[in-house]
Amino acid sequence: MTKADIINEISMSTGLQKKEVAAVVECFMSTVKDSLLEKRENVYLRGFGSFIIKHRAAKTARNIQKNTTITIDAHDLPSFKPSKSFINAMKA
Repeated sequence: MTKADIINEISMSTGLQKKEVAAVVECFMSTVKDSLLEKRENVYLRGFGSFIIKHRAAKTARNIQKNTTITIDAHDLPSFKPSKSFINAMKA
């Protein structure tokens, strides 16, 4: 399902215009990105899941072709963790 499909589904189920729904969806995604990137805060949506920041420690890796080792710096990654009720619904 693409963003356009989501906008169409919401528009049909709510009766709102696609432009209004698109603005709300864009604002939602922007708010989640800003919370993770700028504020460094996790986003929790009850019954759906959490957008969280995962920290990856620094590590050494090998380039097998050149037989050298490189250092990968510590970094943060965005991640989505579904809620327990969402996971249980998928299992059923």
